Amino acid sequence: MSDVTREELERRLGEEGLVVLDVRSAGEFAGEAGYPCDARHGHVPGARHVDVQELALAPDASAIRGLVGAPEGTEVIAYCHSGGRSAMAVQLLGVAGYEARNYPGSWHEWAADPGLPIE
Repeated sequence: MSDVTREELERRLGEEGLVVLDVRSAGEFAGEAGYPCDARHGHVPGARHVDVQELALAPDASAIRGLVGAPEGTEVIAYCHSGGRSAMAVQLLGVAGYEARNYPGSWHEWAADPGLPIE
């Protein structure tokens, strides 16, 4: 599957059946930690949070689905800070039966645009 652009993610926010998954640390997701290069801290509105390390340590596909909280076959868009952790997450999510795609611009790109909403 192809990568997700900022424009596509913005257009699809709140779409029924789509899971936006933030795979950064809990502190990054909450806006309490982050990189100094980011203009803003927080997360994409409506995103669920599962640290990529939790996905990597899950013992099987069923455990990954339990972490994500969506049934097999669901479309999931994963993001992190700059696309590396989310690329790894996409591989793990695919093994669990998700239609997973990466947003390589991730938080770094999203936070740089003051016109985009954050939580």
